[in-house]
Amino acid sequence: MIATSTYRHIAVLDIGKTNAKVVVLDAQTGAEIAAVRTSNTTLRSGPYPHYDIERLWDFIIGALKGFATAPGFDAISITTHGASAVLLGEDGSLVLPVLDYEHCYPEAVQEAYERLRPPFSETFSPRLSGGLNVGAQIHYQKSVFPSDFARVSKILTYPQYWAFRLTGVAANEVTSLGCHTDLWNPSAGAYSSLVDTLGIRALMAPIRSAFDALGPLLPTIVTEIGLDAPVPVFCGIHDSNASLLPHLVENEAPFAVVSTGTWVINFAVGGDLDHLDPARDALANVDAYGRAVPSSRFMGGREFEILAAEIGTASPDAAEKALETVIEKGIMLLPNVVEGSGPFPGKKMRWIGQAQASSAERLAAASLYLALMTEACLGLIGAKGPIFVEGPFALNRAYLAALSSLTGSDVIALPGSTGTSQGAALLTGIKPTAPSENVPIRADLPGLRDYRRAWHQALAE
Repeated sequence: MIATSTYRHIAVLDIGKTNAKVVVLDAQTGAEIAAVRTSNTTLRSGPYPHYDIERLWDFIIGALKGFATAPGFDAISITTHGASAVLLGEDGSLVLPVLDYEHCYPEAVQEAYERLRPPFSETFSPRLSGGLNVGAQIHYQKSVFPSDFARVSKILTYPQYWAFRLTGVAANEVTSLGCHTDLWNPSAGAYSSLVDTLGIRALMAPIRSAFDALGPLLPTIVTEIGLDAPVPVFCGIHDSNASLLPHLVENEAPFAVVSTGTWVINFAVGGDLDHLDPARDALANVDAYGRAVPSSRFMGGREFEILAAEIGTASPDAAEKALETVIEKGIMLLPNVVEGSGPFPGKKMRWIGQAQASSAERLAAASLYLALMTEACLGLIGAKGPIFVEGPFALNRAYLAALSSLTGSDVIALPGSTGTSQGAALLTGIKPTAPSENVPIRADLPGLRDYRRAWHQALAE
């Protein structure tokens, strides 16, 4: 259980794959009382595509400086996307750039890594594209840039890198180690055999709890941002697990959480690991308490962004009203809009019956597609009980109604923040805010079962 604290305002660094933000949360209500945002850009220069770390750092420092006096903050927590590791030299600087996990390596490098990685039964981590397995990133950096890699003194998980920049304390943490890295054995609660296979055990920073205060802000940063005194910086957490944490505190298993952003990450709390299919992007994540949680995912946020840009203007209300028409006409979208992950690997995007469809109908069909993909993901992990949907998809009424109708479950929409910032703030020991009274959505859309049957038949062709 989370211990209570006396903090009033928590500053949270929330770095997603597409966007980054710094927010200040009120410790009593959990509300965002200040926020600034920026895009998270990928640089194409240098040895490989990589994140613009120094631009993010300048953004973070500028935001903290702006918040130092109003509204003020007395603790800092951190959450970031997964699938990233940071290679530090003896002086704490980057030995190599922080690699963009969507970068794909030469075939020979991929084949060599395939021979090294442990079996799914050890890591519950499927083989994923590019650098989505952090072990693959490290193997690539070590084998292709050996002279640079020889200078590595510490390897850090991504949220903990930002904690290191703020405090000077190097750490790793299990939610980031346990998100399909190949480096973690969730059953044993320890590093996997790959750490020794790659010869990096001595380089891995000490493992600390997400709930640990690693240290106070460095004095130089205290001065730079204009604080009267140092504030504690907490270890930090993988973003999907940050979204999951409030639910672990507030709800009894079994239940499911659908965390939406660039990725749609699905958690089956109270499920088991016995029937996970690595070929369909089912895996185990590790929660903030170190427990394995059956999970599945697809790149739904990125897919919807692409679809919305292609479809053009159509209001969400119009899309919701068009649902029954789309089901009746059999207008449907088949996976995958973004290839390389998800429950239907190898499938290529295909529209059916959309030639004369309006923008509203196409947007409704896109929402049905996302709901069908989510239902498939939830089925892969044996999810039971109510489904909590948070992030941008919690505002998509067509998606929510379709998901409830497809699963026969109550769907509780949690709009507003993605939940990552609120979950990260809980690491500081503040009391969880009282859950809002969200009326569960329970829908039964006419004809949807036949539509689903036709969708799966078309998928099998």
